[in-house]
Amino acid sequence: MSVVIVGENECMVREYKDLCREYRCKAKIYPKMGGCMKNIGSPDLLILFTSTVSHKMVRSALCDMKGKCTKIARSHSSSMAALRGILDEYCAEVNNLCLRN
Repeated sequence: MSVVIVGENECMVREYKDLCREYRCKAKIYPKMGGCMKNIGSPDLLILFTSTVSHKMVRSALCDMKGKCTKIARSHSSSMAALRGILDEYCAEVNNLCLRN
């Protein structure tokens, strides 16, 4: 599963990537607005940490994802616990779908 995380603390990038790897997810992380956000791709899950990101960046990410990403998770907290909760919810959903097929 591929995950894009938008708007978090720059010092937490390595920890976020390690946690996503534990859930067998490939992660792209965008802590701040930049030209590289235009190459987000089409992830399975977009995570927006709204407390550490500007409204402009949220709008930009949502516009770029229009028609590409079906699942969007928003969290006001950008803590490891918040990310773990989101990954628990969405990765469990993906695993249940795989077990049914």
